[in-house]
Amino acid sequence: MGSYATRAEHCCIAVAECFRGDGEILANPIGTIPMIGGRLARASFEPDLVMTDGEALLIAGARPVGVDDAPKIVEAWNPYRSMFDLVWSGRRHVMMGASQIDVHGNQNFAFVGDWERPKAQLLGFRGAPGNTIQNTTSYWIPNHSARVFVPQVDVVSGVGYDRAAQLGAAGRFHGIRRVVTNLAVLDFETDDRRMRLREVHPGVSVEEVVAATGFELAIADEVAESRAPSGEELRLIREVIDPTGSREQEVPHT
Repeated sequence: MGSYATRAEHCCIAVAECFRGDGEILANPIGTIPMIGGRLARASFEPDLVMTDGEALLIAGARPVGVDDAPKIVEAWNPYRSMFDLVWSGRRHVMMGASQIDVHGNQNFAFVGDWERPKAQLLGFRGAPGNTIQNTTSYWIPNHSARVFVPQVDVVSGVGYDRAAQLGAAGRFHGIRRVVTNLAVLDFETDDRRMRLREVHPGVSVEEVVAATGFELAIADEVAESRAPSGEELRLIREVIDPTGSREQEVPHT
């Protein structure tokens, strides 16, 4: 096994790092690379994380992504009533996608275009309003572009920092930890809670990220390079968690 990490594997590590320090809560990463990163975090530096099988069970071990007949070590049943208890009590870190996201972290995956006549119908609001108000939230965006990173979303599915501030005490549990993309890692660690460029993946420049963003980004004083996986983390990704290489289909090899 070579030690060279692909862009997709750097993305998996960046997603895993989103869950660092979470401890014993439900990690709920949605999507291929989010699932790989979440399971990698539990298999390495966050062993107390609780993981779902994507349906109605809580599972142990680093079950491979995309292998439907892989055996499950079941820790608990997780029906809707239990899931909603976790959501409402804030004991969850969810990682969602976004068709649009703006400078304050407002997210849209409901529709694109005008309310009266949308250009495209997407997933809908789903659980995004409750997720973002009640739970720590991060985002995974596999194609960083100005079509996704927009000055203003067409409709708000997930609540950003500006709208959460308007809610007063009702928004006190709101928090967006990270936005991970195929180019970079971003956060909102500024005084005015604007999106900030935190890290770039190897081979990506700050200028490239700025050009692919449809609003003015805050830039960290020192933009770091996202960390590479260790040899053991590469083994876990390639041999245990994603042996079929599904990560490379989401972020093509570079």
